[in-house]
Amino acid sequence: MSFTKIDKKIVKYRVERPEDKPAVKSAPAETARKDSNVVWMHEKLERPEVLVGSTYKIKTPVSDHAMYVTINDMILNEGTPHEQRRPFEIFINSKNLDHFQWIVALTRIISAVFRKGGDVTFLVEELKAVFDPRGGYWQSGGKFMPSIIAELGHVIEKHLQTIGLLKVPELDEHHRKLIEEKKAEFEARNKQQDAFAKSHFPEGAQLCGKCSTAAVVLMDGCMTCLNCGDSKCG
Repeated sequence: MSFTKIDKKIVKYRVERPEDKPAVKSAPAETARKDSNVVWMHEKLERPEVLVGSTYKIKTPVSDHAMYVTINDMILNEGTPHEQRRPFEIFINSKNLDHFQWIVALTRIISAVFRKGGDVTFLVEELKAVFDPRGGYWQSGGKFMPSIIAELGHVIEKHLQTIGLLKVPELDEHHRKLIEEKKAEFEARNKQQDAFAKSHFPEGAQLCGKCSTAAVVLMDGCMTCLNCGDSKCG
């Protein structure tokens, strides 16, 4: 036990209680204080002068003019462990004025959802579920698109996958191996052998009626087979 010498006269005193002691800061409290500096996307966040953007081209067989979709992103907490790239606005440009009204309306609504923050990935499924009553169309790669709006949903999905807000779907090892086996089986079954593909004779040689070899060429004004020597000139 330690003693403390009091040189002055005691005029008053107070009993110290446990609740009067300063509380020790816990680790969660310190973490919360650090996380309080993290900037999250919200609708009152001011637009910076420069944004990072990506432009995608949509060319459909139902329109003579292509559409160019530009999505601009804001980089939050740049240079910190909490750095994140979030979509901020979207623009759609096209020479086709038939779609002008719904393009303006759609870009404003989607941009407002982007700036609201939170989970914006639900837009992908909502847009991809829109069907054109006149019928959809096939892309050059063989993929069916039910509408132009649905293809816009695929573009946003691709962009969100690029910036890391959506995961790229991947097949497991079993399904990937099965697809490769079926593809190889189909190609082997439908493979056509070209009789002229591995010929050792000059390109453009005709088929010989005697030896059935593509080796007939014009020599000295006479059609001659380079395989069996048969000649029209005897």
